[in-house]
Amino acid sequence: MWIKKSPAWALPEQQATPESIFHDRRRLLAAAASSPLLIAAAALPLAACDDGGVTIPSATAPTTSPEDPSAPFYPVRRNLRYRVGRAATDEALASSHNNFMEFGSHKRIWQAAQALAIRPWRIEIDGLVEAPMSLDIDDLLARMTLEERVYRHRCVEAWSMVVPWTGFPLSALIDLAKPLSDAKYLRLQSFDDPKMASGQAASWYPWPYAEGLTLAEAGNELAFMVTGAYGKPLAKQYGAPLRLAVPWKYGFKHIKSVQRISFTDKRPDTFWSAAQGDEYGFWANVNPAVPHRRWSQAKERPLGAEEKIPTKLFNGYGEFVAGLYKNHSGEKLYF
Repeated sequence: MWIKKSPAWALPEQQATPESIFHDRRRLLAAAASSPLLIAAAALPLAACDDGGVTIPSATAPTTSPEDPSAPFYPVRRNLRYRVGRAATDEALASSHNNFMEFGSHKRIWQAAQALAIRPWRIEIDGLVEAPMSLDIDDLLARMTLEERVYRHRCVEAWSMVVPWTGFPLSALIDLAKPLSDAKYLRLQSFDDPKMASGQAASWYPWPYAEGLTLAEAGNELAFMVTGAYGKPLAKQYGAPLRLAVPWKYGFKHIKSVQRISFTDKRPDTFWSAAQGDEYGFWANVNPAVPHRRWSQAKERPLGAEEKIPTKLFNGYGEFVAGLYKNHSGEKLYF
């Protein structure tokens, strides 16, 4: 007798939010976005401390960018293949607890991040490809089929959240670029504008922020280019208008405000491996058994929760990605 075994990421259907309620919530949020009175009455916003505890903030973190012309693209259909078994983090909390090094290193970074200019915005695709190109972000959005995915997000600082991201698979960009046979890695780069981004005045960091993936990692179905969150365009503090989500890796790999994607045959240097290579390596796969040099990674505190929970290997996404690392047993795959 064949017995169907549900994978670890599956959520029982009876626990899923009914579609009618989900869309009603979106309509409520859309109405609230046009009414300051409704925004004020809807929720008390929260901001998180470094350890994942919360405090009442003095101002409301914006949950979208008012000048973003991509709003008509949202909301989109959710892909139910990617389920997490946890409720999504409250939007007010997720939007007020962010890392964005270009604007500083504190957790109230959403305020400074409002200086980010998101238009015009072009994405350069170059390197070992048949079709190098320069794409306007709105043209790119029009070419891609957008979907919503709910992903767990695990920060290296031992806090976590669950966010409904909107975007498209990174593999769609790879197909568009047509990499040459010599291409083995992707290097992703953010902007470099210290006049706009105050954090880039810190000359001891290797600006611009850059990250890297193997081509196999980038082509994995989980690798996702994010353009929106919570059913609308990305707020600036999330890394508008285009960021990366690789949910089996620590959050510092999820580069924000991407402007260049280069295909290369050499493993690229990354922002944190260049800045603090003794603590942050290329791979950064989530592993509770491997501590950071200064703290344990065995547990995490979800934003808004009082208790910590156990961290899972690959952040619970091992079924999707464990096979990527079978031939890397001699490397430090987790930092």
